[in-house]
Amino acid sequence: MEGKAIKYGDNVDTDVIIPARFLNTSDPKELASHCMEDIDKDFKSKVKPGDIMIAGYNFGCGSSREHAPIAIKESGISCVIAKSFARIFYRNAINIGLPILECPDAASAIEDGDMVSVDLETGIIKDITKGIEFKSQPFPEFIKKIIECGGLINYVKEKVV
Repeated sequence: MEGKAIKYGDNVDTDVIIPARFLNTSDPKELASHCMEDIDKDFKSKVKPGDIMIAGYNFGCGSSREHAPIAIKESGISCVIAKSFARIFYRNAINIGLPILECPDAASAIEDGDMVSVDLETGIIKDITKGIEFKSQPFPEFIKKIIECGGLINYVKEKVV
């Protein structure tokens, strides 16, 4: 996957990713229309399908709402790279099929607007703009399959059928 980096700092919590006032819906498109609006009013207009979100430490902290990774994924973000993730956000992201990678070096070096490519198979992250490469830990095969299926529910349906 390849896209433009949209970068945020440390401790971006789920209340910023999708504000609580919009949790009265589970419609992914409606959630995406409000994604990041309290921290970045231009997010909705600047994100393009395939873009890659970059963040600092403890991304997705706060409440355990599954709405946060759903809003990010539906907005068009193809992957989130952060220095670290809150554990519940990490699990929720996998459960809904949003690829996420922990790579502190990449998250530090990549700047807003850089072109970035990610190979989920190998864990290789490239900052195309700067011509530098980073190695993150690739997912185990079963998690790769969950992401490929679009999330845990689709994965289970595939296994049962």
